[in-house]
Amino acid sequence: MAEITAPTIPGPIAETHAPKFALPPGACDTHAHVFGPQTRYAYDPKRRYTPPDALPSSYIKLLKTLGFSRGVLVQASVYMTDNSAMLDALAETDFELRGVVATDASVTDAELERMNGLGVRGMRLNLRHANGAGADDAPDLARRIAQFGWHLNFRITRENYAAMHQMLDQVPLDIVVDHMGQVPIEYGLDGADFQALLSLIATRRVWLKLSGPMRISKQALPYADLKPFVQRLVAAGPDRMLFATDWPHTTIAGAMPNDGDLVDLLADWVPDEATRKLILVDNPAFRYGF
Repeated sequence: MAEITAPTIPGPIAETHAPKFALPPGACDTHAHVFGPQTRYAYDPKRRYTPPDALPSSYIKLLKTLGFSRGVLVQASVYMTDNSAMLDALAETDFELRGVVATDASVTDAELERMNGLGVRGMRLNLRHANGAGADDAPDLARRIAQFGWHLNFRITRENYAAMHQMLDQVPLDIVVDHMGQVPIEYGLDGADFQALLSLIATRRVWLKLSGPMRISKQALPYADLKPFVQRLVAAGPDRMLFATDWPHTTIAGAMPNDGDLVDLLADWVPDEATRKLILVDNPAFRYGF
């Protein structure tokens, strides 16, 4: 039997409340993780943290409470390149889910094809906390997954913005960036870093997840200091924006938010209903092949 390790981080708020506005049919949460049970899916010894269980059934309950019709599971670093928990979730639920895996260069073509059949639509490269392939592997992996219409999904910080521009010249597919690229709001809207992020959106090949505001803001919910940055990003490329809860919110430093409050942020950030539908329904339907 696998060794059971106590959690080193808190879990999400269990009693999620519904948002104050109704999500449109087909709305998609584009970034969440599933964890456990440890007796079935052992965590990698090199992990940075041990999460409490965040089971697929709990995630689907959350999605239904919030009003989402679809969801995207993203491989978390605690499992490194063992995607079993996520792939089994895709195979074992009837809810509309897609997946984004983490692999290394040794992954076989047969395994990529199997993943595609289960609903995988992207490959994640975490440039902040390594768990699999790195930037040097991206061009070759991109060529291998292009046949499936996948994308490369990057976890980056401001130090990687220039590398993303170079990456676009090397890969034959689109790039999705997690958590608004960890935009450094302390340098302002006119700062070189934020302008570099806007220039990535202007390429039309970079998609951005409006997620993880508590990882970026210097304030408590509703993270008012982040709002002008989000609105500038949406104005720059509304058809390249995605929304995500980032459930179950691992390793955040501040207070754990209620996911209903996180969804309500979108109505404040994007008051135009047609633009919200684009972000919640149309963009993810295209990007993840729903």
